[in-house]
Amino acid sequence: MRKSKSILASLLVLSFILLSACGNKGEADSASKATADVPKSSAPVEIEFWYGLGGKLGDNMKRLIDKFNSSQKEVVVKPVVQGNYDETKKKLQAAMASGKVPAAVLSADISWAKKGLFAPLDDLIAKEDSFDTEDFIPTFLEQGKTDNKQYFVPMYGTTQLLYYNKSMFEKAGVTTEDIKTWEGLAEAAKKMTVKNGDNVKVYGWEPMWGYENLLDAVLSKGGKVLSDDGKTVLIDSPEWIQTWDSFRKWIHEDKIMSIHSGGQGWEYWYKTIDDVMQDRAAGYTGSSGDQGDLDFNKLAAAPQPGWNGHEPAPVASAILAGIPAAASPEQQAAAMKWFAFFTSAQTTADWSMNTGYIAVRKSAMEEPAFKAFAEKNPQSKQPLLQAQTASAPFIDPTGGKITDALKIAADKLEIQNLPADQVLKEAKETAQRELDRVQGK
Repeated sequence: MRKSKSILASLLVLSFILLSACGNKGEADSASKATADVPKSSAPVEIEFWYGLGGKLGDNMKRLIDKFNSSQKEVVVKPVVQGNYDETKKKLQAAMASGKVPAAVLSADISWAKKGLFAPLDDLIAKEDSFDTEDFIPTFLEQGKTDNKQYFVPMYGTTQLLYYNKSMFEKAGVTTEDIKTWEGLAEAAKKMTVKNGDNVKVYGWEPMWGYENLLDAVLSKGGKVLSDDGKTVLIDSPEWIQTWDSFRKWIHEDKIMSIHSGGQGWEYWYKTIDDVMQDRAAGYTGSSGDQGDLDFNKLAAAPQPGWNGHEPAPVASAILAGIPAAASPEQQAAAMKWFAFFTSAQTTADWSMNTGYIAVRKSAMEEPAFKAFAEKNPQSKQPLLQAQTASAPFIDPTGGKITDALKIAADKLEIQNLPADQVLKEAKETAQRELDRVQGK
């Protein structure tokens, strides 16, 4: 009898537990439904923006990020500064391999976009009313396209200019008319070079280290990287050899020019600028973006020259930003809001005034602040003047193998003093082999 009562009591307890559980489940279901009906948190979306800018450029980028963050409550941009553009790309490659990517990056690679590593932006752009594609400078917007899709947004434009020390030019009797050709610039550099025996105290000119300045000069002599059909590498043509050997001779034989090379990040760049600011060089070839770091009480700017019988045709290119495909949809939308802000007429004009880089929107030129600035700072007009007749940047169909070959060749010529025909023929063989491989030959 005791056993039967015990069993009955146990059954009653079990029934009570089951009823309680059913009641709790009903309450849980109701709570879950109530939670689902509550709007999502209004907390802003935080995104990382990677960029390789130092000095005043970096300061201005941080200033505009802060301005964007305080202008709205939907997105917070977290700046992540890299050493330079190349370092940004290397770190991005590692991030893509790990799957942990930033939402926005000041870097672009068409070959990576074709592999699906960057997100196409057309749908995101369509949702941003302020992103008026018709207002963008066409050549800059086109540089971010491939396969009829917009993968990258032009944040600002750049081109290489001449910057010169006004007092040193005046003392040597050199004018801007004398530097409208590379031959003329070399003659002016001879006049302004100061030597003490074999020791050079002041150089007449300092080209910027790397193949880019050399490529600009080649294009201004009528040279090309590839044949019109895109099948043959032309970097050992007479235009290339003559141009590169002229610079080799000016640097190593005549010693009227010099370069800084190596170092961390943009170290070589700032050393070049310092030489001109400290009267150790009469001028240098540098980016339009240098204007934010220069003292134009002391310096002036001029367009790059051509060669005798040739019109100047240096490159004007867009600095592009993209959104890695591995970023979440929410992060991608947030990144586009940041891009739309940065490329607005007011902000792109602000960036141009404070850095010297070229604004990407046509309407930026009508901004009252920009118009007033250009009147007081005539050097700010030079990038725009040069961009009107500039060459489009070379898009490497091998994903960087041709430009890598040119970088190696330029170092051999500028640093090691090896002959132009030798280094360019070696580079041509490497580049042609890579191009043939891409084309399935």
